[in-house]
Amino acid sequence: MLTPAEVAHRAHVNGVQVWALTDHDELSGLADARRTAEALGMTFVPGVEVSVTWAGHTIHVLGLGVDEHSPALNAGLVKIRGGRAVRARIMADRLDQMGIPNSYEGALPYAANPSLISRTHFARFLVAEGHAKNMQAVFDKYLGDGKPANVTVQWATLEEALEWIHAAGGRAAIAHPGRYEYSAMQFDALFERFKELGGSAIEVVTGSHTPDQYKEYAQVARRYGFMASLGSDFHSPREGKLDLGEIPPLPSDLKPIWHDWI
Repeated sequence: MLTPAEVAHRAHVNGVQVWALTDHDELSGLADARRTAEALGMTFVPGVEVSVTWAGHTIHVLGLGVDEHSPALNAGLVKIRGGRAVRARIMADRLDQMGIPNSYEGALPYAANPSLISRTHFARFLVAEGHAKNMQAVFDKYLGDGKPANVTVQWATLEEALEWIHAAGGRAAIAHPGRYEYSAMQFDALFERFKELGGSAIEVVTGSHTPDQYKEYAQVARRYGFMASLGSDFHSPREGKLDLGEIPPLPSDLKPIWHDWI
């Protein structure tokens, strides 16, 4: 909803000192983000949030400290964005069958790049048109996992995502693990495999976690020896639980993923 430069200014005004832009499957905002952040005196960490399919569900893997010019990373993200475009058309067909016409055309203005159109853009359209009271209600009724307009897509594998991130010189972190509907056994398998592949961290404190989950995933980080990541999960001024700069600090005994970048 905001340009990279606008997000940088908002972060700075809110007191953020170390800031990463991590758009979904896209790197094109990093140059503007870096330029603005550095002009404002913030430490900037270039990043990306890679869509991954693991054990039948979509998860997100953060690549932090990446080189946005990496051929491997860019080629991988092009492949993922192709899957987004196909999914969007199928979601629109399903919504049409549910009595909500022209949702693809309605969602497009919310996506600055048509190849990045996602469930979030459809959700913003549905809220604006009065089909749901808020974003969460859209996902609960239409677009969440298992809901009638959701379309399952095979994103990158966990192995591919980490290969691309490492090829770009970055560190990989599992984003907001508290959002994923896995059993305890599946979570253990995910964390073990992530560590085997050279994964560096998990997101512990995030706008997508409850305070109880801060404690839960701090324990996971300790158990597996992961570094910890922290992020607002900020998408727009009207969405999400926490604004930029409002996120609590990490537990003091955890090593931040950015520990040697500042």
